[in-house]
This record gives sequence, C-alpha cells and structure tokens, in this order.
Amino acid sequence: MLEHAGMVAVYVGMHTATRIAIEALPRIRQLAPQAHLCVYGLYAPMNEALLRAAGVGTVLGGEVEPALLALCQGLRLNGSSPIQEEPVISLARVPFVMPDRSALPKLQSYAHLVLPGGTTRVAGFAEGSRGCKHLCRHCPVVPVYQGKFRIVPVDVVMQDIRQQVEEGATHISFGDPDFFNGPTHGLKLARALHAQFPAVTFDATIKIQHLIEHAALLPELRECGCLFITSAVEAVDDDILRLLDKNHSSRDFDRAVTLTRAAGIALAPTFVAFTPWTTLEGYIALLERLVELQLVQSVPPVQLTIRLLVPAGSWLLKLPGFEERLLAFDAKLLGYPWSHADARVDLLQRKLLSEVALREQQGTARREIFATVWRMAHEAAARTAPALAVKLGDPGPRLSEPWYCCAEPTEQQLQAF
Repeated sequence: MLEHAGMVAVYVGMHTATRIAIEALPRIRQLAPQAHLCVYGLYAPMNEALLRAAGVGTVLGGEVEPALLALCQGLRLNGSSPIQEEPVISLARVPFVMPDRSALPKLQSYAHLVLPGGTTRVAGFAEGSRGCKHLCRHCPVVPVYQGKFRIVPVDVVMQDIRQQVEEGATHISFGDPDFFNGPTHGLKLARALHAQFPAVTFDATIKIQHLIEHAALLPELRECGCLFITSAVEAVDDDILRLLDKNHSSRDFDRAVTLTRAAGIALAPTFVAFTPWTTLEGYIALLERLVELQLVQSVPPVQLTIRLLVPAGSWLLKLPGFEERLLAFDAKLLGYPWSHADARVDLLQRKLLSEVALREQQGTARREIFATVWRMAHEAAARTAPALAVKLGDPGPRLSEPWYCCAEPTEQQLQAF
C-alpha cells in the first residue's frame, strides 16, 4: 500500500504521539522506502535533531498547512526529496478552509462523550484557535507559539462542525489550547453552534485565570450547550504554581469550582501531580483538596500519577538552577529525566502508576481507585489515612479517552500500538 508513496507525514501534537512516531519511523521506512518523511505538530520542532537522525527530511511546527502544501507540490514536480526550505516554525497567518475529513475513519471510531448515567454520544472535534497568549513553563505550546495565538474564522469552524454533525456527532470537543484566549471569539463560536445545532453540546479547555476573569460569560456558555470545562490546575501548592507560571493561586482553583458549578458546568481539573518540588505532605494536600471540593470522581485516576515532563526546548529550562536537577536528555523518554530529592516521592509515584493502571484495566470505579491512592499516599508519609468522606462528588460528563498533552504514554497505549 505504501510501497510507492512519495511522502509520509506524521502528526505529533502530543507527547504520546511523538513517542509512538519515533517507534513507528523504522517500520514506516520499511513500508515506504521511497517516501520523503515529514513530521509536523507541536512536538516536532523541539525534537528536530532526534527526528532528523531518524531519517525525517522535513520538520514543521506552528501554522504548518502552507509548508505541507509546498512540500507536496515540490515532490510532485521534482520527484525527489527536497532539502527543507520552509522554516521549522512558522507563525504566519493561514487562510483557513474547511478541513477535508472524507478519508478519515468514521467518528464512531474515536473517543466519545460519556454522560453521568453511562449513556454515550458521538463526539466530534473542532478548533477555534491555535496557540496561546500565556507562557506556562511546562506547556508544549509555548516553545512553538511563544505567546501568540491565531483565530480560526467562525464560518470555517461551523462548516467543519456541520460536516461532523451530518456524520452523527451530537457533541463537539473544542481543541483550542484555551477557548478564552479570545473570549469574544469563543462566545461567538458557542452562540453560532447553539443557533445552528441547538441539540449539540460541547466542551472546551479554559484556564483557571480566565474562568475567574470572564465569569460573567459562563452562564451563557451553559445555555449554549457547554457540559464541562477542562482546566489545567496542575497543583494546589502556590510555590509550584509560581514556578510553573500558571498565573493563578491555589484558592483561585476553589473560586473556579464555585463559579462553574453556579453556572451549571462541570469542571474537569487536570494536574501534574509529581514535580521536583512536590512533597509527600503536598501530595496528600492535593488529595485532601479534591475531597473537600467533591471532585474525586471528576478526575481520571491517571491524573494523580502524572510526573512532570521536561522536553527539549521546555521553558522550564529557563528557571534558574533547574537544569542542574536534570540528567542527560533521554531519547527514549523524549525528555530530561529527573529524580526527586526525597526518594520516597519517586517511589510513591512509581507504585501509584502501576496500581492505577492495573485498577483501570480491571474497570474499577474512580472512587475506589482514589481510596487506594489515599491509603498509599498516607502510608508513604508514615501517616494513618483518615476515613474518607461519604460524599466524594458525582461523576461528571467526560470523554472516553483521558489522554493529556504533557503526560507520558502508559504502557497500555504503547502496547496497543
């Protein structure tokens, strides 16, 4: 099938995808020996040297469509692999057109929406903007977009949504790094979606900071069909939040929970639970906060095991003295390994990762997995685990595949590939 292919392009928008791509490149080369290899997406520029060593001829990040088109046209004209002329990162404005999804698998093949009662809906995907105006140090968007973001016109987004609704989508997941980077634009998208497809619901990703600054917009988002908002809380320790440059405080998290609940929107917080600055007491404090806010069942258990990734080009490397904590770059990990000063923290993270993966494979309920995490964390700190509250919160709406851009792939994901 690929034997005579002139080009193979691999998209690496997430760390997981990049790890899988690196594993796949030798096999791709076997299947398509004549093909020019191109890797594009957020994680391509920061892994350029590694990709080129693996035989990749073109590496692209940012607004990549014009460069991809030029590459294809050049290959057709010349019939040979060109030397890359396009910049590795381009932030030039793109004249967006409706994506052609005709050759993709049916929507039913992708992640779906799971409602609290267990019923499901076919989910589609759209992006109303790219990039981000913020500079959170651990975020993979930052090294590429460096504080810039680009708007996709409302009519183009709606054309894309329309073709997915015609294929059966009754829920749209907006993939913008932050739906409120341009709050006026985000609201226009929500209004247009509701006006044209009033029965279609949606979810979006919004910073804690923006949830507070634009709290007045939340009720209308709900009226337009917003079921839940994903927000990268990352930590409940103010010192860690400052180091990550998240621009919100621990108590701002509480405020955001109050605001979204008042608007009737579920909040799905995400975390980087283990960092070089995390203490055992701090980890327990995170679990306590989830209990206090009744968010236990709103957090996928894998979120409680995630370890900070430091990829090449990460803005974490700008922190004074941080690089001294790191080991040499690991090409298999696609990042700089680090060890915690307290070996008990690293040991707890490894044990939790293994235990949570096993429990999720077995289909154990989130509240039961949390109870295990609660006990193990207290044991690691040589403390007796208090009895958990009866009310831990109800499961909220969610997507069926909880993958995250800053997380390492699980063994199950790599084995599935």
